[in-house]
Amino acid sequence: MTIKKRRYIKLWFVPFIAVIFWVLGTSFNHDLSASNEETYKGLKLFSDVIELIEKNYVDQVDTKELIEKAIHGMVFGLDPHSSLLPPEAFEELQIDTHGEFGGIGIVITMEKKVLTVISPIEDTPAYKAGIEAGDIIIKIDGISTKDMMLWEAVKKMRGPKGSEVVITIVRQGVAKPIDFKLIRDIIPIESVRSTALKPGYGYIRITNFQDNTTSDLKLALKELESGDIPLKGLIIDLRNNPGGLLNQAIDVSDLFLQNGEIVSIKGRLKTHTKIFNAHKNKIKHNYPIVILINGGSASASEIVAGALQDHKRALVLGTTSFGKGSVQTVEALRDGYGLKYTIARYYTPSGRSIQAQGIVPDIEVKYKIIDKEAATDEGMLKEKDLKNHLGAEPMEKDSIEKESKEQKDPTMHLLETKHGPLKIEELQSDNQVMRALEILISYEIFKSI
Repeated sequence: MTIKKRRYIKLWFVPFIAVIFWVLGTSFNHDLSASNEETYKGLKLFSDVIELIEKNYVDQVDTKELIEKAIHGMVFGLDPHSSLLPPEAFEELQIDTHGEFGGIGIVITMEKKVLTVISPIEDTPAYKAGIEAGDIIIKIDGISTKDMMLWEAVKKMRGPKGSEVVITIVRQGVAKPIDFKLIRDIIPIESVRSTALKPGYGYIRITNFQDNTTSDLKLALKELESGDIPLKGLIIDLRNNPGGLLNQAIDVSDLFLQNGEIVSIKGRLKTHTKIFNAHKNKIKHNYPIVILINGGSASASEIVAGALQDHKRALVLGTTSFGKGSVQTVEALRDGYGLKYTIARYYTPSGRSIQAQGIVPDIEVKYKIIDKEAATDEGMLKEKDLKNHLGAEPMEKDSIEKESKEQKDPTMHLLETKHGPLKIEELQSDNQVMRALEILISYEIFKSI
């Protein structure tokens, strides 16, 4: 049977928000293949084990659950970004890039196996109710979140506008758990925010790459460029940007390049090997650019930083990025299941594979709050710290693999992904932003000497 198939490539770092996940779709069925003797022997061994457990194990077993766990273990053993998606998870993962959803409006992560709030989204039910960054969610509608998967928590907190959900949180400094009764609403997700730091100098934060990122960026650039004073320099903040759609990373890079390669992806199959090039733009953004990155900048954001850095189109400032240089696709399986797996590595225009290595900034500046105690992203989890991570090249895995002693989620760093309005006072207390602004101002001064 010939079945038509569609595939979308996405690049993500980690699940990081109650509403932002991977979304890809295909429609086809695969039949198990025993085309060689080793495959047949392996399948027979698997069948024998299942049969013995079904007949003899001390307790009654759910065969479907056993098989699902076995497949999950097989796929996850390949690398940390490949996984089997149960029907419920696969359904949830097909929502994120459309820019809105029904829910309560919080960014969450699984920090040390505890469901933790990264931040509430501005002007949402969670924000208005007073939920704060660092709150630990211990119950959703009275059901304990202990041992709950992140996607399960997402599913329970999502729902139609006007419906009710109760979440119970534990907050540092508060003796007893707090119940929040929230009415769900439609939550818009903006991936681009912008402001003028001072006349002639713009700041744009991109929090992730979704369907409308490039169009929103064009609008932000148009607004900044239409001021009374011509734009003399731009800061693009990609810190703690975990990635998103590959095509959006390419289109964002293309806005600032007139020609040349943006990124290449190279897989084992020819169909997974492609080169993406820039196109000549009618509107030229010729001002100098500084890109901010840190250990939470991953995947699609690393494509943008690497492309503009290699083409000498932007100066990259901050700390070394996460180092996720692999490409995943999600394909639909039978019975509503999905399979997310790695198909290629990506390379910057100069041929660098940043897998488990990251983008190294041109100028290293560790984050701190100006006039306050310094804080760096040392100890943040990087791609190279993940178990079974891919090597920069196919045969390098064993030589660079190591176990992380402490698994920390980059999104829980001091530089949390912000989803609210930009505040000038906060940007002015951010040493990396201010250093970038100083560089842009210095460049303008040197031009006039």
